[in-house]
Amino acid sequence: MTRRRHPGPLALAATLAALAGSAGCSAPCSADGRDHRARTPARPASCRDLVVGAALQAEVDAAAEGEALCLGPGRYPGPLVLERRVAVWGPPTAVIASTGTGTTVRISGSGARLLGVTVDGSGGRYDQLDGAVSITADDVTVEGVTVVGATYGLLAERVHRVRLVGNHVVGSRDPAVGLRGDSIRLWETDDAEVADNVVEDGRDLVVWYSRKAHVHGNRIERARYGTHFMYSHDARVEGNRYLDVTVGVFVMYSNRVELRGNVIANAAGAAGIAIGFKDAGAAKVIDNLLVHDEVGIYLDSSPQRTDEEVEISGNALRLCRSAIVFHSSSHRVVIRANDFGGNEVILRVDGGGDALADGWDGNYFDAYTGYDLDDDGIGDVPFELRSYTGVMVAQHPELGFFSGAPALTLTEAAAHLDPLFKPRALLIDPHPAMAPVAGKAGAAGRALEN
Repeated sequence: MTRRRHPGPLALAATLAALAGSAGCSAPCSADGRDHRARTPARPASCRDLVVGAALQAEVDAAAEGEALCLGPGRYPGPLVLERRVAVWGPPTAVIASTGTGTTVRISGSGARLLGVTVDGSGGRYDQLDGAVSITADDVTVEGVTVVGATYGLLAERVHRVRLVGNHVVGSRDPAVGLRGDSIRLWETDDAEVADNVVEDGRDLVVWYSRKAHVHGNRIERARYGTHFMYSHDARVEGNRYLDVTVGVFVMYSNRVELRGNVIANAAGAAGIAIGFKDAGAAKVIDNLLVHDEVGIYLDSSPQRTDEEVEISGNALRLCRSAIVFHSSSHRVVIRANDFGGNEVILRVDGGGDALADGWDGNYFDAYTGYDLDDDGIGDVPFELRSYTGVMVAQHPELGFFSGAPALTLTEAAAHLDPLFKPRALLIDPHPAMAPVAGKAGAAGRALEN
């Protein structure tokens, strides 16, 4: 067991701010100093201008197929329904406002587009999914839209090829996270793209019963689930940033999900998990940076099938309380070329099992005390993780309360000194790296420690 290396509070705050992409910004900025504006799309080339006071719904109903309507600044009373292939564009100062009941904008026309405007508010019914924007048609685009004050944010149900791009969704900020609505929700929605959105203070980003979702380039902060997959296969999660969430990405009952190049920082609390799998198969976790999380990677009955494996490679796991946790002894998990540095516990196997059946190979462990006489960058003796207290805590989780206390520290030291109490191995890496090996994720992780 390695000793967790904590950065100072100012260094950690700067680290988390950097991971969130905080830089100087021009107005409007949120209280944390970041520019959270939606990415306003270009005004359509051919567009009929509307001004405040126009009967918006009547103008939309009268629009020809494929026509674009451009809203001027001001507030337009909702609700609004787009029933055909039309585009509604406006600057962020063009606000479609809820009357306080129901969903504010419904899009039921295939190929319709909602661009650039602000949607303010919705009804408050959870059972009816009252939200800012509800999509029930194929090939719909919602781009550059700002959502504030709504129970749910952007919802798509039983559709195909929806694009949710460059939006800014601000949740209710209710202190009870479970009472907030989902910021983005895909339900039986195939081939969806969720890209470059900023999502704050909502509950979950949900992808359920949906195939081939591509979730990339988003920044998600202060949520319960950054992205939650359920029965959703062939998905890609790439280049997202998750900060101050309870769970970064959790994959349940879904196959062939790939997580690549994501940053997940400060997934905290008793249930904090950066990346988790439950009854999932054929998953890939590649080149991710996991920093200061309660649990880095959690696996429960994954993979499911004997002809599948889970690949965990090229990741940097830094300053986590437990870098990797298996719910029980695991099989067919390949763990190679990852960097483990500054974690309190490298591996925990609940129920007292081990990870000896997995393919640990070529990982860097800051706890490795071996040597490299032939100077090939690979340790000449295997890395063996043996932890007497780790086994005790796995069998009796309540002992985790005493983690770092003198009693457990002395127990661990005595077990290593007295051969009669030699701890059994939890993992063996036959070719440990002498220096960090992960690519961009590892470089970023090392920079955070320097």
